[in-house]
Amino acid sequence: MTAGKVYIVGAGPGDMGLFTLKGLSCVKKADTIVYDFHINAQILTYARDDAELIYAGKRGGHHEMTQEQINQVLVERALKGRTVCRLKGGDPFVFGRGAEEAEILVEHGIEFEVVPGISSAIAAAAYAGIPLTHRRFSSSFAVVTGNEDVAKTDSTLNWLALATGFDTLVFLMGIRNVQGITDRLIEHGKDPQTPAAVIRWGTRADQVTVTGTLVELPELVEARGIKPPSVIVIGQTVGLRNSLNWYETKPLFGQRVLITRPYTQDYEPLELMGAEVYEFPTIKTIPPETYDALDQGIDAIEGYHWLIITSVNGFKFFLERLLHRGKDIRDLRGLKICAIGEKTAQFIRGYGCRVDAVPDEFNAEGLIKMFTGTHGVDIAKMRFLLPRAQQAREVFPEMVRQLGGHIDTPTAYRTVKHEGHIKRLVRLLKEGKITVATFTSAATFNYLIELLDEQHLGLFKDITIAAIGPVTEKAITKAGFKVQVMPQKATVEAMVEAIVSYFVTRRAAS
Repeated sequence: MTAGKVYIVGAGPGDMGLFTLKGLSCVKKADTIVYDFHINAQILTYARDDAELIYAGKRGGHHEMTQEQINQVLVERALKGRTVCRLKGGDPFVFGRGAEEAEILVEHGIEFEVVPGISSAIAAAAYAGIPLTHRRFSSSFAVVTGNEDVAKTDSTLNWLALATGFDTLVFLMGIRNVQGITDRLIEHGKDPQTPAAVIRWGTRADQVTVTGTLVELPELVEARGIKPPSVIVIGQTVGLRNSLNWYETKPLFGQRVLITRPYTQDYEPLELMGAEVYEFPTIKTIPPETYDALDQGIDAIEGYHWLIITSVNGFKFFLERLLHRGKDIRDLRGLKICAIGEKTAQFIRGYGCRVDAVPDEFNAEGLIKMFTGTHGVDIAKMRFLLPRAQQAREVFPEMVRQLGGHIDTPTAYRTVKHEGHIKRLVRLLKEGKITVATFTSAATFNYLIELLDEQHLGLFKDITIAAIGPVTEKAITKAGFKVQVMPQKATVEAMVEAIVSYFVTRRAAS
């Protein structure tokens, strides 16, 4: 069997936006992903559904796998012809033991590539408003391992050079040795009043920054209960944080938002405002069990007056089947198109089709009002085609029929439960790291509560819940939960705006 290939990938410091495009490409094509604790769990949502995920992380001093076991897994999977992504926090060649793993691969004749990542040494400081260099304050910096026993006499670190030879010092993995680090630096000539900082979970929603002087740092760390993962920064540039603190002042800083559908750009404003988005789709869209009803509608397409499209998925599946039946968009001539929502309308226009109507209200009453009012339609004389999801509300079709109109509602697609990697979500819930949960349909909520047991569902009592509209809100409240955020318009864009407004208002009041 031809040997596979191993990609040793730096996942960056935690902010999903700092993960490289090349790293993402490696995740998407990997057969096996061996990942560490400190990566952003959002990255793994891009893994193939059939990918093998192996957790190899170290947390609080506990090793899930030894380095020897990790090396063995990389070699074994690659020799079986698999494409392996070794996903490591930060940069694999900056205190990441990536070089050791690469050496083992060389010994076994296995092809590999190294994909650099942004190191927390640089990123954590930047997100805390602390530059490592500055024309007036720092012309040099050193990045140092902080997990070496500072008490040993044969230290490989030149403490005199560190204390006197660099303007800025960055210690990684050194929070447990903070007392020894500060003592050795002061002992070798570093001014005890030098500004110093500790940044925990740098670039993440739960980032915490503590600043003081070098001599004060151990006491401050203990008082604030700072634990790994943390970065220590020592130097005059720490003093610039007061004016350059840009990340922790964002309106949604500290919020981690759960989205229960695939990520789209509609959610981007949350991230721009400082929130971290965690994607956990609870549904996936698949073709209908049978195309019989949809095919009948498509074959008789010229007999309809209006085509009503309720979602992007609705048009995707409808168009795909239209083409499969030997037709194309030219066969829609003479047919008026109504799109529910501007996003749906934009998508349809992208295929060269004119959208004749977009209702202001996305409900049955609003649709009837638009047809009979704005467009002057006599419902009794109209034939409507409404390709839609398998499970959809019957309110609008029933109203059309009551008014004497004809409407066909073939199933164009269906949504089914997507379980995903539930263990990661449970861990985030247990640790209180999800602060907001969003639901864009009753199905996204109902499928989620099916995946969680009663204990974990109870954790949602302390989470801000956003629902896209009344139907979704009803499903959530029926299950005993309270909806704090609901937009006036049932779109993802409006829901995101409502979430931002909710937290901006709360922040202003506090």
